[in-house]
Amino acid sequence: MPPNGSIPNGNATSPVDVSAPSIVGINFGNSFASIAEGLAECIANEDGERQIACALAFHGEEMYLGNQAKQQLVKNSQNTITGFRNLLGKKFSEIPQDKLTVSAPVIQHPTLPDTPAYKVKVLQPAPTPLRTTAANTPVASQVATPRSEPIEVERILSVSEVATIFLGSLLQSAEDFLGKKVVGAVISVPSWFDDAQRDALSKAAEDAGIHVLQLLDDAGAVAVCTSEGVEGVPSDRTQLVVDLGASSLELSLLSIREGLAYSLATLSDSSVGGDEIDSKLIKFFAKEFTKKTKTPLTVAPATDPLDKRAEAKLRLAVEHTKRTLSASPGAATCSVESLKDGLDYTGSINRLRFDMEVRSIYDKVYAKVKELVASAEIDLYDVDEIVYIGGSASLPGLDESLSQGFTESVITPFKAGTVVGGGIGDPTTILARGCALQAHLLVSLAQESAELQGAFTKGIAQTSIAATSRTIGLLVPQEGAERSMGGIWIPLVLKETPLPCRRALTFEVDVSGAGAKVGFELWEVKEGVKIDHVAPPKFEDDEEEEEEEEELEEVKEKTLTKEAYLVSLSLSPQHAVKGKTTVQVRAVVSENGAIDISLREALKDGFGDAVTASVAAH
Repeated sequence: MPPNGSIPNGNATSPVDVSAPSIVGINFGNSFASIAEGLAECIANEDGERQIACALAFHGEEMYLGNQAKQQLVKNSQNTITGFRNLLGKKFSEIPQDKLTVSAPVIQHPTLPDTPAYKVKVLQPAPTPLRTTAANTPVASQVATPRSEPIEVERILSVSEVATIFLGSLLQSAEDFLGKKVVGAVISVPSWFDDAQRDALSKAAEDAGIHVLQLLDDAGAVAVCTSEGVEGVPSDRTQLVVDLGASSLELSLLSIREGLAYSLATLSDSSVGGDEIDSKLIKFFAKEFTKKTKTPLTVAPATDPLDKRAEAKLRLAVEHTKRTLSASPGAATCSVESLKDGLDYTGSINRLRFDMEVRSIYDKVYAKVKELVASAEIDLYDVDEIVYIGGSASLPGLDESLSQGFTESVITPFKAGTVVGGGIGDPTTILARGCALQAHLLVSLAQESAELQGAFTKGIAQTSIAATSRTIGLLVPQEGAERSMGGIWIPLVLKETPLPCRRALTFEVDVSGAGAKVGFELWEVKEGVKIDHVAPPKFEDDEEEEEEEEELEEVKEKTLTKEAYLVSLSLSPQHAVKGKTTVQVRAVVSENGAIDISLREALKDGFGDAVTASVAAH
């Protein structure tokens, strides 16, 4: 993805050997991770999982990773580590200690000051028995001895060490799947990660043997994935990215112009997330369990050890329930063996009831979306596309809640006939695939020039650029045209377009007669939304009912207002046919806002003489 001012694409390193490149994209989330290579589907690990839980667990002499580790939360939670990604680069004193955790608690590292760590119990082989020689020198016994039982010891792991172990497992899975060594990777990173957290993530990845080509912001990965090779998606659009992860809500508003993405606003809220949806769901099933069995069960939060174990079982079970609700309009079941006191439980919930239970969460997301859009000083009606990422964002009820206020033509993943997730079917794969596409771009740039590839390094001038604040376009007089703007409006450079930029457009104009000139005016305009409140249409049945005060409906319409006149040009067409001719306009806007514009008549075998002008934007 080309650099831009508002989406840091930081920490690119020197070009790699690309004689036979095997490069991947890694989505390293706080709850789940995934790997992609090129345009292929996400890579599966040795257990066949493409969505890999970010979890480690130690049981006896074994270490479990991914979804196998997550299963250990039921009986072995104190030796299971989850949620470590967000702690990278943080000090122990910065981590809230009052937050309830379902896995191993975070402790102060015993030897490293102000460093978060985890303490787990593992089994390790007993030391080899020793014997004493005549010279009183202890040596390994050469006589057969019974095998000693492993002994239990405490192991301290820093957050960085845990991340290194997990990222190393992702690298191994990718190399096993591809059958060759991975020489580089682009890794996704939240926009709110500071420099210390980015550095910690880079170090953990390098320690795991991953050559980090770039840390790519989540919003940047989405822009790459939804723009590269996707048919039917306009090249100029305003995109809303909704990432409802397990632990937080991440929102980004992007202005995408001819493949360049410019961030208009971002918002992060750790009080809204998929875990809250899970809590609502397990409370519903716990209540049903108590109603059926007369056995009390208190969850979310649970304090009794038996209730804690039951809650852990329900949290694992509702993952399947949510996936079923996302894929089917019917009911979904939740089945748990020996939920409490040896009693099994099987319950069901339909989509309507589920949406009622989590409606408050959907409303929170919608309120945050309105807050984000307002901070960018635009209207919901200006959003052209909504892209959902993350597993929880797959829930249809979320899209139905967010559809309020947006134009009916907005592209969303759940409306028939629209582009699914920006051309990518599964919201959980978008980040990994975007990172993989970015990795291929970086490698191709490295082949051309180190300077081009270096343009993706965080902190250089190319990552802090200007953008247009208004739309720039032409007014063309034409008989019978809409006169509110004084002619036909042809946009050339939309607002929030990164600078410098170049645009070319060909269109047809009317010519009044031989020797007549066609005039053009270059304007900056302000785009807005007009809101009217109108009475809803009446039906015959309504007239028979008693007259009541009608609630007015809100109707929105996009508007254009002239802001600044820039320059006029006139063209004398020489090859008009039936009172019409084709004109090509080229506009170049420099970094400082200077505009060079040229008009010329387009002919079958070339172009006519150009009319040019230069002017500075306001």
